[in-house]
This record gives sequence, structure tokens and C-alpha cells, in this order.
Amino acid sequence: MNESVTRGSGYFLEGLKQLPDPAIRWFVLLPMMINLLVFGGLIYLTFRQFGIWMEDLFGWIPSWLSFLEYLLWPLLSMAVLGVVFFTFTILGNLIAAPFNGLLAEKVQRLNGADDLPDYELKDWLVLLPRTVCRELRKLVYYLPKALVLLILSIIPVVNLASPVLWFLFNSWMMSIQYCDYAADNRGVSFNDMLVRLREQRSSVWGFGATVSLLLLVPFINLVIMPAAVVGSTLLWERQIERQRVGC
Repeated sequence: MNESVTRGSGYFLEGLKQLPDPAIRWFVLLPMMINLLVFGGLIYLTFRQFGIWMEDLFGWIPSWLSFLEYLLWPLLSMAVLGVVFFTFTILGNLIAAPFNGLLAEKVQRLNGADDLPDYELKDWLVLLPRTVCRELRKLVYYLPKALVLLILSIIPVVNLASPVLWFLFNSWMMSIQYCDYAADNRGVSFNDMLVRLREQRSSVWGFGATVSLLLLVPFINLVIMPAAVVGSTLLWERQIERQRVGC
């Protein structure tokens, strides 16, 4: 099992190394630039409005409770940053989904998959409806489970295990998020993809855990997204797809 987990992590590192490849360079750079603009816009709007929000909020606090400002300020700052990063992740995935599908297709072709449609960057509008629907399907899968974990997180004693449960679940979701592009290109339904990922659970979780840990580093998700797409595509083609065809 340890070997499988390590192998899963290795796919992400290999994906990171392949980012400068001229054959996929533009499929990497374009969504990164779009995400940078989206993230920069969110940060700008947040910091522009943050002071106003704080003044409005603290205006409701009586003067004799003014000491609470020193306690609430860092907590609310962290909460707002969390919302910004969460919003960026959702928007970033939705905007980048067609480009990520194109990037996965190019990596699949470089690894011998010659039975896929040969799309180019100009075709991203054609892929947009399909990829957005697929992203929404992932949200439908994610939200009910996240809600259960959220409830567990506020139950005394039980909530002691919630950080571990969140990490395990988020690692699984990272693999689903990024392996889905290669699976979709292969015409594999979302439910069938889940079945195949469970068959390689250790490697899949090792890949997702690596992505989850690196996402804790601020701003690095601008590089992690394309690296995760390339790495997960390699994982799908070399391990999951190859096992299914009996190679």
C-alpha cells in the first residue's frame, strides 16, 4: 500500500516536470493567466471592501465591548480569506475546465492515445457546455458529503477526528477533480470513473493527498492546477486505463 501511495504522489511530481513541454505549453499558460486575473480581481475587491465591512460590523458593537474588536479582527480576516480561496477554487475550476480538458487530451495523445478527437485551443467554446456540466456533477457529489463532515465538525468529541476526515475526503476529491478530465475525454461516465478510481484507491489517494498538502501553500494553486491535470492524466492512462484494457 505504501508503494502505491508513493506512486500516486510520483504522478503529480512528473506532471510538474512536464509543464514546460512545448507541446502543452499554451494549454498550461492560458488557464493560468485567466486564473491569475480572476484571483487578482477577487483579492482586489476583497481588500477594497474589507475595511468597510469591518467598520459596519463593529459599528453594531457597544463601546463597552470594544475589546472584542481585537479578538474578532483576526478571526474574521481568516474567515474572509477562506471564503476568497474557496470562491476562487470554484470559479477557477469552472473557467479552466475546458482548457484542462484540452490539456488532458494533449497529454493523453503524447502517451499513445490516438483514438481521441483532436481538439485545439480554438475549440474550447465547443467543449464549454460539456465540461461545465461535468464540473456541476462533481459539486453534486461533493456538497452532501461536505455537509455531513461539517455537521460532524461541530459535535463535541466527534469533532476531534474532523480534521483527519476532512483531509482524507479532500484528498479523494482532488483525485476525482483532476482525473475526471482524462476520463471524460475517454467517454467514461462519472459513476464509472468513481468505480475505476476505487479499484486503484491507494495510488489515487496518494495523488490527491499530495495535491491537498501543496494547496495549503498560498498562491501555489496557480501552478498546481495544470500540474495536477497532467499528473492525473498520466495516472489515468498508465495505471487505470491500462489495467482496464488488460495491458
